[in-house]
Amino acid sequence: MAWHNTNIEDNLSKLNTSTKGLSSDEIPRRVEEYGLNVITAQKKKSPITLFLAQFKDFMIIVLMAAAVLAGVFGDLIDATAILLIVIINAIVGFVQEYNAEKAIESLKKMAASSAVVIRDGKPVTIPAEELVPGDIVKLEAGNIVPADLRLIETSQLKVTEASLTGESEAVEKNPDTLDSEDVPLGDRLNMAFKSTHIAYGRATAVVVNTAMHTELGKIAGMLQGEESKTPLQHRLAAFGKKLSWAVLAICALVFIIGIIRGEEPLPILLTAISLAVAAIPEALPAVVTIALAIGAKRMVRQQALIRKLPAVETLGSVTYICSDKTGTLTKNKMTVEKVYVEANFIAPADMHLDGISENEKWLLHALTLNNDVVADANKTAMGDPTEIALYELAEQNNISKFELEELFPRVNEIPFDGDRKMMTTIHRHDNAYFSFTKGALDVLVTKAAGLKGEDSEKLKEASDTMAMDGLRVLGFAMRKWDHEPSVEEVKTIESNLEILGAVGMMDPPREEAIQAVTECKTAGIKTVMITGDHPLTAKTIAKRIGILEENNDEVITGPQLDALTDQEFTDKVEHIRVYARVSPVQKLKIVQALQEKGQFVAMTGDGVNDAPSLKKANIGIAMGITGTDVSKEAGHMILLDDNFATIVKSVKSGRRIYDNIRKFIKYVLTGNSGEIWTIFLAPFFGLPVPLLPIHILWINLVTDGLPGLALAYEPAEKGIMKRPPRHPNESIFSKGLGLHAIWVGLLMGAITLITQAFEIQSGNHDWQTIVFTVLCFSQMGHVLAIRSDQDSFFTQRIFSNKRLIFSVALTFLLQLMIIYTPVMNPIFKTAPLSLTDLGIAMAISSAVFFAVEIEKWFKRRKSRTV
Repeated sequence: MAWHNTNIEDNLSKLNTSTKGLSSDEIPRRVEEYGLNVITAQKKKSPITLFLAQFKDFMIIVLMAAAVLAGVFGDLIDATAILLIVIINAIVGFVQEYNAEKAIESLKKMAASSAVVIRDGKPVTIPAEELVPGDIVKLEAGNIVPADLRLIETSQLKVTEASLTGESEAVEKNPDTLDSEDVPLGDRLNMAFKSTHIAYGRATAVVVNTAMHTELGKIAGMLQGEESKTPLQHRLAAFGKKLSWAVLAICALVFIIGIIRGEEPLPILLTAISLAVAAIPEALPAVVTIALAIGAKRMVRQQALIRKLPAVETLGSVTYICSDKTGTLTKNKMTVEKVYVEANFIAPADMHLDGISENEKWLLHALTLNNDVVADANKTAMGDPTEIALYELAEQNNISKFELEELFPRVNEIPFDGDRKMMTTIHRHDNAYFSFTKGALDVLVTKAAGLKGEDSEKLKEASDTMAMDGLRVLGFAMRKWDHEPSVEEVKTIESNLEILGAVGMMDPPREEAIQAVTECKTAGIKTVMITGDHPLTAKTIAKRIGILEENNDEVITGPQLDALTDQEFTDKVEHIRVYARVSPVQKLKIVQALQEKGQFVAMTGDGVNDAPSLKKANIGIAMGITGTDVSKEAGHMILLDDNFATIVKSVKSGRRIYDNIRKFIKYVLTGNSGEIWTIFLAPFFGLPVPLLPIHILWINLVTDGLPGLALAYEPAEKGIMKRPPRHPNESIFSKGLGLHAIWVGLLMGAITLITQAFEIQSGNHDWQTIVFTVLCFSQMGHVLAIRSDQDSFFTQRIFSNKRLIFSVALTFLLQLMIIYTPVMNPIFKTAPLSLTDLGIAMAISSAVFFAVEIEKWFKRRKSRTV
């Protein structure tokens, strides 16, 4: 029910309690009814279940079957290698999922361990888990709120709710009943919520919700949903299934045709099995893991820590980044942007102590002296962010707060409260006294002495102007006394004031965030701001950063969002760029609505309230500096510098990694296609089986091995951030990858078979070694040519990927070793080739390299004409 819009007496009546608290006899009954005040989690999967689940993938099952068959028929080395790769892949997946189960544990750690309650009319300290609805709780500064509470009495109470609402400043609370039931969480000023912190003051409150019924508990419930699969996981699952079935069908066909032609059953079966093992890219899981790990390591240097490896690639797929405002898009530091004094606006940078007017001097004195900032041992300012901004403005004008306080020592003060909306400090100077008052400018105007109507109107206009610019406005006034005024006479002290001026402050946008948002637009990524702050402030920041640009870009608040039906919201979600005053459920709703529209969403956040949407998003990005443990556990990655620009760098890394995984798939599929075409087509031209099983497995080992893995280190393509994100449903074979694998594979098969036919006709007894070498070297030429999708090999920096060049050279030497080392000849059924035959094999195999270079030339020509 809505406790905030019901008066205290009715709430106490509904809870069947009073301000004297519950009786000890009543507690067991309520514990039985409501349960303990603890966050519960759904039943977790056992570690064994998590580990076994890693073997469900179809391609993994086919690989294990191939390994078993290879072992049965004597190829223990290949069988062992395949099984090792499968097991390593399973371990990596298990570790990632096991770590993800910690989010609920972090929620439990955030809860208060004890609470002071009134039981039997007396205050007692009890474990927080024993609280029940109806308990009367005492709160004071430093406490963690132990349950959801309705405030009964408050004394200058301020609560830090950033972890729950996203509001960056402590919120002043009071027990007054709110008029409306439909009030955002951050505006329920008569409530205190579980896990938030008491920053200042004291209060008495009644427990209205405990455990999973609290706002924190609701978030815990949302965290227990299923996580989204990454685009890479979807694509590789589809790719593996299709490829495995196709390979199995082709190998069965090879075996059947061999039997029909009269081949011996066992040799042709071994050939079919070898072909199956060679055709299925068993190194793919390892390459993907290595590529993601390389990216993750590089991203740590860019201040992005990856918790779940697939998130590296997902960054390259996102179409929307839903970002928190404070600290991510902004500096998380209040700064004075405008000063209004003597009927004029002055930029802080233009204020100088030398030559300023008497009024400006007193304004600087007021914002310096009516200020509780202190300095630590390193002379770093500590205190309220607003007061630090005022302190720094004075420092810029060579006014030292601590030196000024020696001239104007504070002798008394009247603290701020929400009713007066002012704070006053009283200072002695020589034989006189001065009171400096700061607060809402419109309130100060009503307390001013001798203020003309025209001047009053100008002050109102100045306040409105700064407010419309999204600035927080603070007014300053003073009064001179010939004696020390009594703080008991508040109305007297805060009257007949002389208005000194006003300042407008905000948490300004990061310069690098402005550039990053622009880069996102170039890359086809839309940026959305989701914040708990005031909509006007959010709108101002969004405009300055460049998030709000087009006429149809919308700003919406939490209550406005609630007023929309699900269909209405889904229809307009792609036009909304700023969300203000939103609740945790609404954040999750935003992510889900965008996903329903086919978007891939990155969501940033730092609070408990962000955790469900971080987990649901295609990639959740937690803040490393300001983030709670809950958000970090729920996120896929953590920003170590809380900087939006770091996300954009990570997007570039994600795109590069996916490009390199595609290059590996292109390389492996094409090479495997060449092997399949070679063996499959030979019988149709009346040729004997070109390769023995040992040849196929050797080619598979040396070509899919080091050169394939080295592709993971390939630098980013030119213009990688000037192309749109991949379509969420894009096949891994898109953009000509499948066609390339077929025609280049056919070319490999054709030149191999032509070489075989020519050498047999020439009576060369070493024809099989030549065929074997042509197929191996042609794949080396292919891997060099596909380093870039469009750029020529000759225009790239050849040694920009030293690992690839080294791998190709090593593979070349290994092939020569099994040809020219006598001990290897009987094992691999090879024979030493003459230099002429070796030269012919190298020349013929280079045809693949040049053919792919010609293909890229046509691509470049086409892209220039588009």
